[in-house]
Amino acid sequence: MPANYYTSPLEFLITTLFSLYILAVMLRFLLGAVRADFYNPISQFLVRITNPLLLPLRRIIPGIGKYDTASLVLLLILQLISLVVIVLLRGGDIAFINLLAAAVIKIILLMINVFIFAIFVQVILSWISPGTYNPVNALLNSLTSPVLGPIQRIIPPVSGMDLSPLFALIGLQVLKMLVAPLLG
Repeated sequence: MPANYYTSPLEFLITTLFSLYILAVMLRFLLGAVRADFYNPISQFLVRITNPLLLPLRRIIPGIGKYDTASLVLLLILQLISLVVIVLLRGGDIAFINLLAAAVIKIILLMINVFIFAIFVQVILSWISPGTYNPVNALLNSLTSPVLGPIQRIIPPVSGMDLSPLFALIGLQVLKMLVAPLLG
């Protein structure tokens, strides 16, 4: 069997595991930034799985205002480690500045994707069970309000329909199309 026989499955596993943890740290950062309900079960889950790596960093890196700088540093470190491991698996050269740029772009794209997914899920939940309390819906409202709020102030509901998610999704998709090519 060729050596690259195991490379693809190993790359998939590494990428998936790192991506899931990076997503958890990203969600923790974003939910903290929007001051979402800390006692929500989903928030508590994110806190528990990210604390082992985040708490030691917080002793070294202080927060800036309402932003958890340690989370951002952890995001960057995890993304860099993931990229380095993948490059090494593929047998490529490690150019740190290129990997750093790629890591930052991947984090920005992940943030855009989180907002796109959150808005999409929020819209679906509003169709399925409008007006009911759900811990997921509460977090989604907190998470998407910085994106949807300014649009809702500009574009009022039309015949009871809130069109702000549509315009937010279009804007986020355009932003994603502008950022993604930078990854090269």
